[in-house]
Amino acid sequence: MPAILFTTLLTLSALYVPQPLLPVLTAEYGVTRETAALLTTIVFIPLSLAPLVYGAILETMSALRMLRTAVLLLALSEGAIFFVEPFAGLMAVRLFQGLLIPAMLTSLLTYISQVTEKGDLARALSWYIAATILGGFAGRALSGLIASLLHWRYSFLFLGFGLLIAWFWLGRIADAGSVTLARPPWRSVGKILTDPVVKIVCAMIFCFFLAFAAMMNFLPFRLTELSAAADEFRIGLAYSGYLMGIAVSLSAVRIHQRCGGAERTMIGGLTLFAIALLIMIVPSVPVLVGGMFLLCGAFFLTHATATGVLNRYMTHSRGVVNGLYVAFYYGGGAIGSYFPGYAYRSYGWKGFVLVLTAVVLLALVCAVRLSTLLRKEGAEEVKL
Repeated sequence: MPAILFTTLLTLSALYVPQPLLPVLTAEYGVTRETAALLTTIVFIPLSLAPLVYGAILETMSALRMLRTAVLLLALSEGAIFFVEPFAGLMAVRLFQGLLIPAMLTSLLTYISQVTEKGDLARALSWYIAATILGGFAGRALSGLIASLLHWRYSFLFLGFGLLIAWFWLGRIADAGSVTLARPPWRSVGKILTDPVVKIVCAMIFCFFLAFAAMMNFLPFRLTELSAAADEFRIGLAYSGYLMGIAVSLSAVRIHQRCGGAERTMIGGLTLFAIALLIMIVPSVPVLVGGMFLLCGAFFLTHATATGVLNRYMTHSRGVVNGLYVAFYYGGGAIGSYFPGYAYRSYGWKGFVLVLTAVVLLALVCAVRLSTLLRKEGAEEVKL
């Protein structure tokens, strides 16, 4: 399990490592903020499509074998970024990485489910979720630290070495059988999407991850506007609020109990999300960083709760349902990590934040509607 958690951490680090470096890359390459932000967007695109099309690409193979192959290729691609000069080359490598990361996440989850006893699966998945959150923070913080001490390219080189260590470590653990990635059942996808609860949840998670991804991607530019001392290291540390996700995810069940149910928790989480965004309008670095803690806590609470609600509601075709959830989640991320940048350029930081707040309010409307639907269905079941 340690090798799996270490690999999980590095996988999420690879996803987010460019974010603290975006202001430096903008200056070095002479590109716009929106163009620099594409280094994140271009990875989200395959992540949004992979749950629905990956089965048409990959044959049946060992989960561990798939994982080791993808880890090795990701390590080599991180090393390639150290040498690639043109910005278009960086984009091409990042797109390639976006094709690898879904295979890694699929393999990691499959391997955990195969080697863990049923009674310990919930705890194992909790550790997995914690590793993904820690990886999201570590990728940003360590890349900022390495870039400030050496050069931004070394952030990718060090990550490549870490992935090589993971590749060797994974070679020392036992295989656990195969994972079958079958061609996606398109009829099932269409049928499930007609379910009103599924549609509302998918719309809600699309909106709230769009807003979250936008804030994570454009936060470095705001920090450099507010402070001349905002170097890569300080920008990386500004993502410390991300660690709130670990505490919130592990405490989600207790929070549901205190809030009176999962539906109320989502409504409360999205309300706090909107409040956190409005707080971050204040032109102050400490307020911005403090707002990140509230923002991340609210986001991960809503995210963890929505996943649970959807899986409890759908008693069949959960593989398709979870694939749709991931597709809409990263689809929102792909849109949010790029297009809100135009609002930032045209209307400034305040306009940018107000646009994101409007998107979160749409998610809040979905959460209220979802709560009404689920209560209505519950009442009808009681009558029957």
